[in-house]
Amino acid sequence: MNCLRIFSTPDGESHFGEIDIPTTLTRSFPNGAPAANYESSRSAFYEASRVRFVRIPGGAREADFHNPPGRLLVIWLDGEVEFETSDGEVRRVSAGKAVLVEDTHGKGHISRHPPEGQNVIQVLLPHGLDAPSA
Repeated sequence: MNCLRIFSTPDGESHFGEIDIPTTLTRSFPNGAPAANYESSRSAFYEASRVRFVRIPGGAREADFHNPPGRLLVIWLDGEVEFETSDGEVRRVSAGKAVLVEDTHGKGHISRHPPEGQNVIQVLLPHGLDAPSA
């Protein structure tokens, strides 16, 4: 399973990348009814220290360059968000997608939100989902 990643390099520039989250095929409910006994791809569990629910208000539109308060896995529940990294690249993320945001130092990134606002879940990751150094 792939996940978009925003990270910063030692020079403080932010960039996009992808992280592959390894999964294995596992029986979902091995002791359940045959109809419920299907296989699904599952990752390992990752440690999370905090979770918060965020409502980005309508009209917020753009958050200029900023850094997250820590490594976050952000899940967009509705709408579409647009990110711009300090190297000028732009990516759009639709509802239901997750982004690993770990540009905790340097110039940060811009986020642009729909006029009606958005609902987001932020999961603070102390470690795990580690990507190779850029």
